[in-house]
Amino acid sequence: MREELITSGRMNYLVDPQLHIWHWQIPLYLFLGGLAAGIMFFAALYTIRGKTDKFQTAVKIAPFIAAIALVIGLAALMLDLNHKLYFWRLYTTIRLESPMSWGAWVLMVITPITFIWCAININVLFPKWDWKFQWIKEILNFFKKNIIIISWITLILSIILGVYTGILFSAFNARPLWNTSILGPLFLSSGLSAGAAAIILMSKSHFERNSLAKIDIIIILIELFLIVHMFMGFLASTQVQIDAANLFLGGPYTTSFWLFVVTLGLVLPLILESLELKGYKMPTFIAPSLVLFGSLMLRFIIAYAGQESRWLY
Repeated sequence: MREELITSGRMNYLVDPQLHIWHWQIPLYLFLGGLAAGIMFFAALYTIRGKTDKFQTAVKIAPFIAAIALVIGLAALMLDLNHKLYFWRLYTTIRLESPMSWGAWVLMVITPITFIWCAININVLFPKWDWKFQWIKEILNFFKKNIIIISWITLILSIILGVYTGILFSAFNARPLWNTSILGPLFLSSGLSAGAAAIILMSKSHFERNSLAKIDIIIILIELFLIVHMFMGFLASTQVQIDAANLFLGGPYTTSFWLFVVTLGLVLPLILESLELKGYKMPTFIAPSLVLFGSLMLRFIIAYAGQESRWLY
């Protein structure tokens, strides 16, 4: 897969020319990137709406998970590069038609913003924390005064990051399964759902959990619609797209996709969250945990199945 992830200009030098289907770095990176995008989206959204007090976990605590996710995701991406010492070439070749170029620049901006967000709210997790240097305090005070502007930037970048995780696949014509415009909004929806699930797992506020559960239900329904629409598009297209769809409709990825992604990762959490909102008592960690599992499996299955999807020669 890696020889197809970067296909323009000097970026080719970074990539291993051999294909190894067992590589796990790219799908893990896409999952963690989507998770971070989802968390930062909700953090920025509720800050802009002035609801920080009602969504303390989403705004002040969950971004620490986003920061960790970005660090691990970038580390996984570095492991996947064949010439690791030349990663800087991603930033010397700007190509608007290259998804990798867009992703590299978005990550370069949103990663420090995420760490700044955590620094502003560090006393929530560590009440006795005190910055020793006055200049650090002054910088953080500046960011606090301009938090709405930062939130708007974060909101936009998180959406771009979430979409990018899907476009990274869909831009490659060589793999019919990946070459669909549905992957962008599907991965964005999955990332937002994963972000909401992570916040629900961490939150102790009944109001916050219920509010995000309602949002997550809507997002899951959108994901299901996009999945159905994706397969309908494949089945109504050329033979190679039909063959790509058949990988999940009786082929080798049928059980894993429909069981792990659709049933356990979407339908079951949808039912559990709906029942919980209606007043039924059940462990609150089950549904969001399943959402995170399904989001992870979606990336792995799409990544691996796409490598078996080929044009006929």
